[in-house]
Amino acid sequence: MVTSADASLFIKAKEEKLAIVLVYVDDLIITGDCEEEIFGTKENLSVQFQMKELGQLKHFLGIEVDHTQEGIFLHQQKYSKDLLKKFGMLKCKPILAPMEPNTKICAHEGKVLEDATMYRQLVGTLIYLTLTRPDISFAVGVMSRYMQNPKKPHLEAVRRILRYVNSTLDHGIMYKRGRECKLVGYCDADYTGDHDTRYSTTGYIFMLGSGAISWCSKRQPTVSLSTTDAEYRAVAMAAQESTWLMQLLEDLHQPVKYPIPLYCDNLSAIRLAENPVFHARTKHVEVHYHFIREKVLKEEIELKHVRTKNQAVDLLTKSLSGSKFESFYH
Repeated sequence: MVTSADASLFIKAKEEKLAIVLVYVDDLIITGDCEEEIFGTKENLSVQFQMKELGQLKHFLGIEVDHTQEGIFLHQQKYSKDLLKKFGMLKCKPILAPMEPNTKICAHEGKVLEDATMYRQLVGTLIYLTLTRPDISFAVGVMSRYMQNPKKPHLEAVRRILRYVNSTLDHGIMYKRGRECKLVGYCDADYTGDHDTRYSTTGYIFMLGSGAISWCSKRQPTVSLSTTDAEYRAVAMAAQESTWLMQLLEDLHQPVKYPIPLYCDNLSAIRLAENPVFHARTKHVEVHYHFIREKVLKEEIELKHVRTKNQAVDLLTKSLSGSKFESFYH
């Protein structure tokens, strides 16, 4: 049957045995927890469709899958090398972070590029690289804002991202064996970080076991009037994602029977979600953001405080120094 969380994901459950099929156009991943059910599913599909068995999953839509004794490692090393070769950056000097610390990038500063095509191609290919590289999500997201009318400083900033990619070709996401598969989330906001619009930036990441399974670095749709407002919106957006992840795990017969820990470094936002004590100062916050309070009351989410210096989601909301960036990513 098709799952309610994802229209491309199909699950066959027989007693406690599962067969799972993920579909993308004419590419399929077939897996499960029972060899007999997996084989039966392949046989049934091959009757209806002409299929080719490619063996154990190693490549899927540009993503490489390495099976090791330690676990499963997802990366895009070949894609990264092809990208660097295409734009002549294979021999560039390495750097520790994709953006200059505390950099201020604006829409109207600098000389207009004579041909913006290369800039758009660069950013477009980097967007696909963020499928396994959350460490460049913020930098790529910022540079994608200037696709319509890029300037020379924007192109230089994108080339810096390529230099970082060249020095971190072996990076990806590692799912280690033996780790408890518990869902944990982190969320943060960079208050008025966009220098053109003064919009804040939301960042969140969800971990399952040792590896990230969902993350986001996105500019908020309206101007926030305080840091609490910006952080509260980030918490609400992360709560929406956690609701979908809970449904997905439920479809995979791995129900979440505990409040999902969601770490935030703003105590005011946590208190506002638990109890509307600041109502007079937060009436302007849209009603739909307050659904986080309902999630807390239902014990679906447990908001926890984390010190700012330990908030790993900072790499999804702002530019950091090389040492701090590296410590968070590792």
